[in-house]
Amino acid sequence: MLFIEEICCDIYSSDSEWKIILLRYFNPAGAHASGYIGEDPCGIPSNLMPFVQQVAVGRRPALTVFGSDYAKKDGTGVRDYIHVVDLADGHIAALSKLSDPSIGCEVYNLGTGKGTSVLEMVAAFEKASGKKIPVVMAGRRPGDAEVVYASTEKAERELNWKAKYGIEEMCQDQWNWASKNPYGYEAESTN
Repeated sequence: MLFIEEICCDIYSSDSEWKIILLRYFNPAGAHASGYIGEDPCGIPSNLMPFVQQVAVGRRPALTVFGSDYAKKDGTGVRDYIHVVDLADGHIAALSKLSDPSIGCEVYNLGTGKGTSVLEMVAAFEKASGKKIPVVMAGRRPGDAEVVYASTEKAERELNWKAKYGIEEMCQDQWNWASKNPYGYEAESTN
């Protein structure tokens, strides 16, 4: 992704008529509150929320948590999770900003600016779903950072955008979708 940002900056440097906004996402999670639109990853998920949801609906026996000896919070990794609706609103704010004549090539972080540990996310999902999420602790994965969260001040100031939802809403909306679609969209289309 950094290389793509560099390419975009080079394009702007070579032709200042371009208006470019680069958005850095921090762990999108959740679903639309209606329960009709949610995440249905193909194959093995690459982020936490689909794994938690699949355990809650019975598709997986337990959630494997990589690393329990980090110095922060409860020993598990800390990340910034952003509700997908907040992310969509961030896109709308960025599109509006493109009408600003002073825009050149700008980068904005879209996140909450707050860190949530893996076990905090599991607890929030348990509360939203009413289901116990069995957890298996495993060793750290090589290259995993202990804490990663966004600095959102620039997006708040220049895009007039700020995330509205927290992990409680992310988990409630994700559970609403998952409970209606326990095997994803494929199960619905085969009926």
